[in-house]
Amino acid sequence: MEGQSGTANGPFVRVRITRAAEDLILRLRLRHGPLMVQQTGGRGDGSEPMCHPHSEFRLGRSDVLIGELAGGTPYWMSADQYEHWRHNDLTVDVVPGRGNEFSLEAPEGVRFQVRSRVLPGHG
Repeated sequence: MEGQSGTANGPFVRVRITRAAEDLILRLRLRHGPLMVQQTGGRGDGSEPMCHPHSEFRLGRSDVLIGELAGGTPYWMSADQYEHWRHNDLTVDVVPGRGNEFSLEAPEGVRFQVRSRVLPGHG
């Protein structure tokens, strides 16, 4: 698995997860085995994390490991997004609706969603 953990200045992003998102990841993990979550593209709260089987997805060299979600599921973000959100508190949640068809939660009729809040002193 490629990618990096943090940057030269270290990771600042704080990641939280709601109970609903945690429950979904744990259910998907039981069904599919170890998972990983990757968030690419977009810079706003509308950018969606995608959940994949850990062994079936290749990371890019610039992907940054920003934390772990339920069950030790690694959460990766593209370097561009990381630089934009590096001083934010992120909350991963799950909401009704269809997200990316390649993400494991899509057949459940839900999608992951991230809400962000700028950390004090960085806004």
